[in-house]
Amino acid sequence: MINILKQITSIGMVTEPYDKRQIPSRFRGQVVIGNDSCKNCCACLASCPTKAISQQGGCLVIDHKACIFCGECVKHCEAQQLRHSTHYKLATLSDNLAETGTLLKEKIRTIFGRSLHIRHVDIGSCNACDFEMNALSNPFFDIGQYGIDFVASPRHADMLMITGVVTRNLTQALFMTYEAMPTPNLVMAVGACAASGQVFGNTYAINGSVDEFVPVDIYVPGCPPRPQALIYALLLGLNKEDLI
Repeated sequence: MINILKQITSIGMVTEPYDKRQIPSRFRGQVVIGNDSCKNCCACLASCPTKAISQQGGCLVIDHKACIFCGECVKHCEAQQLRHSTHYKLATLSDNLAETGTLLKEKIRTIFGRSLHIRHVDIGSCNACDFEMNALSNPFFDIGQYGIDFVASPRHADMLMITGVVTRNLTQALFMTYEAMPTPNLVMAVGACAASGQVFGNTYAINGSVDEFVPVDIYVPGCPPRPQALIYALLLGLNKEDLI
């Protein structure tokens, strides 16, 4: 506690720049592909439970929105051309926000430039993403230092943070929450379930990914994404990603 108090008085915040922290060696981040020595055995394609790996033009391509970082592709690669890196900054803006929505993007960043209020909605997650999200408000990660906070009502929210695949029973709740938000607003799909809808496959209880029902502005890959990845995604939406 005394070290935390010293840090607050010296630099004004609890946390250090995340890039200066040592990431655990066992952490599974972005899957890196070395196509040079690929034997084209396709074992990685067959082993991927979410079909996140595909071949395009003779090269392997990974859809990180669907990847759950399980390591099966790395384990089954005969040529050992796949490996996990420690890179966690995988959040991406939607095509509409990044390319065609320039005016809206600038308007949102102008309005949300000093603060961001988030309403979280769980529409069918296993709660892993929710646990990581809960860590954002603790003294270690402290998203309040960036002017970001969670609110209880969607009517007070600037962003809707969604976890889980869209389930049949909670589809209406998703629509009602989104419609209750003031505009302009942002929507973030957190985790592979929300971003791709492929983790649990096709069943009678699952309707699909979040972007099939409401417009998504930010995708955060992971199963679950670590808190640093969530913070990066939040700051990416505010054009402040250079802070970490």
